[in-house]
Amino acid sequence: MPYSVIVVGAGSKIAQAIIDQLIALDDCQQIIAISRQQSFQHTKITSIHCQYDEPSIESTCQGLDIHFPVANVFICQGILHQDELQPERKLESISAENMLKVFTANTVIPSLWLKNLTPHLKSTVPCKVALFSARIGSISDNQLGGWYSYRASKAALNMMVKTFSVELARRAKNVKLLAFHPGTTDTPLSEPFQRSVPEGKLFTPEFVATQLLSLLDSLEVDGKASYMDWNHQPITW
Repeated sequence: MPYSVIVVGAGSKIAQAIIDQLIALDDCQQIIAISRQQSFQHTKITSIHCQYDEPSIESTCQGLDIHFPVANVFICQGILHQDELQPERKLESISAENMLKVFTANTVIPSLWLKNLTPHLKSTVPCKVALFSARIGSISDNQLGGWYSYRASKAALNMMVKTFSVELARRAKNVKLLAFHPGTTDTPLSEPFQRSVPEGKLFTPEFVATQLLSLLDSLEVDGKASYMDWNHQPITW
């Protein structure tokens, strides 16, 4: 059966790898690729440009022309560093300005996308939604400390995913939410920190896309949120 897929943050390396693999799937007939400025040239792809503020997100979602039931949503949104913004290694580095930037990108914006996309996901067709989290957002797994804003923003995103899932279990029973840890991937986000990555643990975007798509295929729509890594292993919240 033909279906549509929505990719938010389509300009990222992992999102582009996901799109490349979706194009090859016969039943995937429409890919709505949302980004700030990236455009795609393919008959299956609808490119939409959006500034990631609340009015723009709301307007974009209201104006979506979706041709088929939505089977997957990928919210590939987040930052780790930007210009002078770097992960805090000690508490003296914490600043309100940088915390707000990180929380806005990693928690608020993905939540706004999920909120505004939900009306398009209510059908009898199973819809699996992947939001890009990180293992560092696990509260129970936090043994190293540091990276205060990034760590806390991903923990907050995980809580949003869990809380959304409770409500959607009543209002959109066909929807499954996944907080996904891609591992350290060879992208601009991880580039400044790749020297410390163990051999064999720096993944290509193509590998991560393959792992994520196969993971989504294996998940059941059970009314619960899942928090899992690239190797299809659950992570403790």
